[in-house]
Amino acid sequence: MVPLLLLPLLWGGSVQEMAGYGLEVQESVAVKACMDVRVTCSFSYPWNSGYPWYSSGELFIYWFREKDQHTNDAVATNDPRKRVKPETRGRFSLLGDPNNNDCSLSIRQARLSDSGVYYFRVERGYDVRYSYRDKKLNLLVTGKPDIHFLEPLESGSPTKLTCRLSLACDEPHPLLFSWAGDALDAMNPDTLHSSELTLTPRAQDHGTNLTCLVTFQQVTLERTVLLNVSYAPRNLRISLSFRNVTAFKILQNTSSILIPEGQELQLLCVADSKPPAQLSWFQGSPTPEAAPISNTEVLELQYLGTAEAELTCQAQNPLGSENISLSLIVVSPPQLLGPSCSQEDEGLRCSCSSRARPAPSLHWRLGKLLLEGNFSNASFEVSSSSAGPWANGSLSLREGLSSGVSLSCEALNIHGARSGSVLLLPGKPAFLVVGALGGAGAMALLSLCLCFLFFYILKARRKQAAMRPEGVDDEDPVMGTVAWGSRKKPCSDSPPDQMVLSPAEDAPPPGEQEDLHYASLNFHEMTSREPQDQEATSTEYAEIKTS
Repeated sequence: MVPLLLLPLLWGGSVQEMAGYGLEVQESVAVKACMDVRVTCSFSYPWNSGYPWYSSGELFIYWFREKDQHTNDAVATNDPRKRVKPETRGRFSLLGDPNNNDCSLSIRQARLSDSGVYYFRVERGYDVRYSYRDKKLNLLVTGKPDIHFLEPLESGSPTKLTCRLSLACDEPHPLLFSWAGDALDAMNPDTLHSSELTLTPRAQDHGTNLTCLVTFQQVTLERTVLLNVSYAPRNLRISLSFRNVTAFKILQNTSSILIPEGQELQLLCVADSKPPAQLSWFQGSPTPEAAPISNTEVLELQYLGTAEAELTCQAQNPLGSENISLSLIVVSPPQLLGPSCSQEDEGLRCSCSSRARPAPSLHWRLGKLLLEGNFSNASFEVSSSSAGPWANGSLSLREGLSSGVSLSCEALNIHGARSGSVLLLPGKPAFLVVGALGGAGAMALLSLCLCFLFFYILKARRKQAAMRPEGVDDEDPVMGTVAWGSRKKPCSDSPPDQMVLSPAEDAPPPGEQEDLHYASLNFHEMTSREPQDQEATSTEYAEIKTS
């Protein structure tokens, strides 16, 4: 018969392994340095398995630190004969009664050096000797240094920063300090290994991290703070938006901007500052006594009454101010008024005016001859003047007038050109304005020309009817018909003395190309009749063509 003591060996395991041991413990515990923590623990062992020699002797339990296994010193135990580590004596202790399977551990004033892995062991008599290595206690003691400095930080002002690691519960040990952060990129690296640091923050350092690192017994602790730096306004920018455009466009060059006349626009001023700056707009350069025209970041301009306006945005906070200026220059193509002519003694006097920004240049053309400036001779006299956006010119022709002569007034600047012509009708002195203009103004001018011609023909036919004998047909074969290619418009009973095109109607919308229209008058079979009772002569016309 096989002895009972040999059965476990025949089964291939020790007595403890066959009996089964159990341990319930929190495997990971974190505690702040110098704080207390309690670790709950319970265990079991096969002391009542039926073997009487298992229950003999006193029950002892132990907590060991794994890396100190070679010293065989416990950190806590109820065995009075067992040596305890000096650094844990009085701080690590057992809380419960081991006879009640309680292995709970109390740790007071935890130190950074206490961090590590611990395991539990039970002993009773000669045969119950077991270390529970399948479950271990991982203890993490945390601590962070403190960074002290006076707030708020101001850009350009040196500030002293101090890093401290307060571990009053731990034994004194040498500490190694270092600093890291984008705000230190311009500093001498040799000055970054001290607990004190003198920092001169910059505007770009706002919102960056500054870290203090402390190395203690091969453990590195760190503290990171977010820098809150106050600074004066900087990086002023102006953006522009025209009417009906919601998005603002940043102006890369803010020296001067060309604005089409009549455009409504908005100006947006943005500044980078801490604390946020007060934004104001001024007409011209701001002075201490100047009053702002707006105290908001957006300035709305509905109409610029001058050709050029200088605007300044000012950003100001308690740390300083910054200005940015912008010149708005109003531009427009020429708008022509005239030409208009009147008969003088054996001559003709014509005048013409034009408005544009910048002011246009004005000159005359007599046929192919260019007349400009201020001069006179025996045949004609030319004079010109300008005031603001207006240019005015006059031309007096003293001799050399002939039927069908063409006289033109031309105005131009860098944004466009306009011209108008006067045609001397044959026969008695009369003048017809013929335009080479753009848009709706041209059609209006052509319609007025037609009305003027209808009036002139009607007057001649009435004179002929008054002299015609009774019974003679009213049709005049010489007269012919008047052809017009567009819808007829009503005419007034009397011709206008002068035709003026409204600048508002004559000017095309900003940015659009002008469509030019031309009118030509062709005179056929002109005859002069001399009635017996009339001295007046009349001129007859055949057709008007437009292209």
